[in-house]
Order: sequence, then structure tokens, then C-alpha cells
Amino acid sequence: MPPEQPFWKTKPLEAMTRKEWESLCDGCGRCCLHKLRDEDTNELAFTNVACRLLTIQTCRCADYPNRQKWVPDCVKLTPKQLRRIDWLPPTCAYRLVAEGKDLAWWHPLVSGDPETVHQAGVSVRGKAVRERDAGHFEDHIVRWPGQTPRGKRAQPPAKPEDGDDET
Repeated sequence: MPPEQPFWKTKPLEAMTRKEWESLCDGCGRCCLHKLRDEDTNELAFTNVACRLLTIQTCRCADYPNRQKWVPDCVKLTPKQLRRIDWLPPTCAYRLVAEGKDLAWWHPLVSGDPETVHQAGVSVRGKAVRERDAGHFEDHIVRWPGQTPRGKRAQPPAKPEDGDDET
């Protein structure tokens, strides 16, 4: 009997339970970085400036249930909203599932470990600055939030070959 497919491969986003939907968030914190949009060209620029509610070390919102009370323009992501948003990173599970793609090896739903998103260099940990320390956001424009990480850290760990001793 073939193994059961994970929910993100079998369910459309609209059919997911609240728990399934929330579990798609990999905890990278990239969507919590400020973005700048040029009023004339509509061009988007990413910054490394974290929302004031983002705890950079954990890459989690300090008050997720009440975030819109503190940050009124915080986006509540829904399947409908997802279709209109052009700033989600290419690594975002919501975006990947909406595009019919699978989750990366480092996603906690795949790896079983919430630390792999950090180990793979995908999260903002060690890369973001606090909003109150940033000064002018224009001085913090970066490209990496809109890119897929590359390099050795972004590759899945090597699996031991059959017969290799793991000790």
C-alpha cells in the first residue's frame, strides 16, 4: 500500500483546516520584513528591517493573535489574498503550494524539525535588523529575501550510505 500523501499535496489551500494552514508557515520571518514600493514604477524593494513584532532570534511574531491591533497594515494571509500578493519570497510554502510545487527539505513539515529553516539559511535569523534600530529603511534595501538561498547550507544534509556507520 503506498504511503499517504501529506495534506499540502492533496488539498487545495481553500480546503485546509486552520491548523493545516498555519502549519504551512515555515517560520522564516521573510514576510515580516518591510518592503518598499516605488510609487511611480510600482517596483518592489526588499529590506532587512523586521516588523517591530518579529522576534528576530526565533523568527516568530511576538503577538501573532493580536498583530493587527499593533500593526494595522499587517497582512492576514488567506488563499484569496495570496493570489494578489507579489512579495512573498520564492521559498514561502503558501506560494509554493499555490503554484503546485512541493515544500523544500528544510520545511518543518518535511524535516520534522523547526530549526532546519534556520540551518538552511532561509530564515531572517542573523540577517535582519530591528525596526527601531534601522533608521531610514531605504538604507537597508537587500535582495536576499526575494531569492532562493544557494550554497552548501541550502542543500539537504548528506544521508549516510548503506552500510556506513553513523557513529
